[in-house]
Amino acid sequence: MKITVLAGGVGGAKFLRGLRAHLRQVDPDGFGGTASEVTVVVNTGDDVWLTGLRVCPDLDSIMYTLGGANDEVRGWGRVGESERVSAELTEYGVGWPWFTLGDLDLGTHITRSHLLREGLTLSEVTARLCARWNLGVRLLPMSDQSVETHVVVADPEQPGGERSMHFEEWWVHYRAGLTALRFEQRGLASAVAAPGVVQAILGADVVLFAPSNPVVSIDTIVAVPGIRDALVETGAPVVGVSPIISGSAVRGMAHACLSAIGVETAADAVALHYGARDSGGLLDAWLVDESDAALVAGLEEAGLRVAAVPLWMNSVEATTALAAAALAEAAGLTV
Repeated sequence: MKITVLAGGVGGAKFLRGLRAHLRQVDPDGFGGTASEVTVVVNTGDDVWLTGLRVCPDLDSIMYTLGGANDEVRGWGRVGESERVSAELTEYGVGWPWFTLGDLDLGTHITRSHLLREGLTLSEVTARLCARWNLGVRLLPMSDQSVETHVVVADPEQPGGERSMHFEEWWVHYRAGLTALRFEQRGLASAVAAPGVVQAILGADVVLFAPSNPVVSIDTIVAVPGIRDALVETGAPVVGVSPIISGSAVRGMAHACLSAIGVETAADAVALHYGARDSGGLLDAWLVDESDAALVAGLEEAGLRVAAVPLWMNSVEATTALAAAALAEAAGLTV
């Protein structure tokens, strides 16, 4: 079975860990070989050049989590980190003092930046980095071209004015506390899907949307030329997992992103934002939490197959069961 997953950072990483665990349970001999293959198309809209280094937060969160090196307490970065280099950079007045990169993490960014400057593409660099970790899945950036998400906010220092900042500044420094007027994906017009991305979607047996930020993760991936068309055309069922439970984001400040595009922070609103494929949208099925079971009937009327299952990914076991539920929904579909 060939499974392709669209994913952002922390939520995507947790879901993928559960998916991998499920496949190892049901296919212990074949997983990682020809019987079961998982390709992950990862958002790179959060990427940024910082102190001369290319930082790819979502790719790294997934790589560290599946590689067993993620800091489970903070939820991001490497376990057992020190931060001496970041402290030294702050003393020199460079970088973002509120965007602390650990010393081990910096090793990844230095390696990536070195290889990019040697002429490798981001896809090639990602493969080189992942080879160290024995992830059991293939990670592909959504594009080899730079597509950086910037946020336009009302300038608090200039009434009626606007200010644009990199998504990470808005997200980490301001904690999404400045009202977003719109998001801009710089470089999108000249970007193309990375090698293997479109083929992974068209050739999949199942396509899954991980419970990642709908606006700055999944929407950004889908906006890369070629990817939406592949999702519409694929013969595989497309199943999404809601990142919203009982009207709240599972993690982070997704509500601030959804508000900026006029979408309610609700599991059904996000599903309708993606839309049903038989009506020109992207989804065939959608998983909501048991607490949102009252939304099922309305979504089914909109043309989606819907299941209400436990969505909290508070343990590997719970996340494994969630991944199994997503694949079960896919198995029940005829596309």
